[in-house]
Amino acid sequence: MNDTAALTRWNAELRAKSPLEIVRWAAARAGGRALVSTNFRPYEAAILHVATQVQPDIPVLWVDHGYNRPATYQHAEVLRTQLKLNLKPFLPRLTPAHRDAIYGPIPTTADEAGLKKFSALMKLEPFQRGMRELAPTVWITALRQVQNPNRAGLDIVSLDENFGALKVSPFFYATDADLETYLAQHRLPNEWDYFDPAKADEKRECGLHAAWGKQAVNA
Repeated sequence: MNDTAALTRWNAELRAKSPLEIVRWAAARAGGRALVSTNFRPYEAAILHVATQVQPDIPVLWVDHGYNRPATYQHAEVLRTQLKLNLKPFLPRLTPAHRDAIYGPIPTTADEAGLKKFSALMKLEPFQRGMRELAPTVWITALRQVQNPNRAGLDIVSLDENFGALKVSPFFYATDADLETYLAQHRLPNEWDYFDPAKADEKRECGLHAAWGKQAVNA
């Protein structure tokens, strides 16, 4: 699975495939241990729909850090019901009120160290716990190349060094327009009132898909 030549070949083969075909390919290699992650941000309905089309009971890992806006929680409930999601929520060991009392307000982009600490406590630790408990061999994600510069070097299939799983991103080369079309075709809802405090900015990485994330929890 860590064969660079194999990854190159798979990405070349999958480049022309549809997201549904890519998920079928991924599920065939998962040995019954595929997982899809979500944060219910805009366009997430697409990855959840395509994953459940292939495996209706696929575990859906969601780190609910407690700082989501009401609209995000409402959107999560709509999708959970509509797609009959096998939702697996993982929560931080600290409540938001507890964290805020000890560490103060959510850090801003001017405080990179503070943001990494926030991410480690409220997002990375529960995510790592979820990945250990669910133990996927294939991790299906909504990563897209256009999301931020750190993802430009990735591809549809990569080996995730943080979690030791084959990471598959069926919509990696999709544009916003592609996803708008997908949602319309399948009558899926979207929700725009979303904010990730672990990023504080769309161009930052929260650590899930960055090398520093593995060490951050124990720092």
